Amino acid sequence: MITVTQNAVRQLRHLLETQPTAAGRGLRVQISKGGCSGLHYEMTIDQKKADDEVVERDGVQFLIDNESARYLQGATLDYRDGLTAAGFQIVNPNAARTCGCGTSFEVAQQA
Repeated sequence: MITVTQNAVRQLRHLLETQPTAAGRGLRVQISKGGCSGLHYEMTIDQKKADDEVVERDGVQFLIDNESARYLQGATLDYRDGLTAAGFQIVNPNAARTCGCGTSFEVAQQA
């Protein structure tokens, strides 16, 4: 499945602690059609659904639906906080081409 860095875990924990309704929730990482390159990443705080794959690390959960899991196999989820960009970022070996925005990508072959 995906690898989650310690920075991503720390940031998700911080986000969940600041939301009073976050109990039992995790970060949903999913792929949707659209964006400059055909597919794009979406991330939201959400409840686990029946068909989700769950990556649990240090007490927090990252939720991935079955359709998105195909495109995220072997990817790494990180959190970066820099001068020019801050946020969750995905390094995806399945992406043949990525857009300059960093959230849109294209796969070489349909997964």
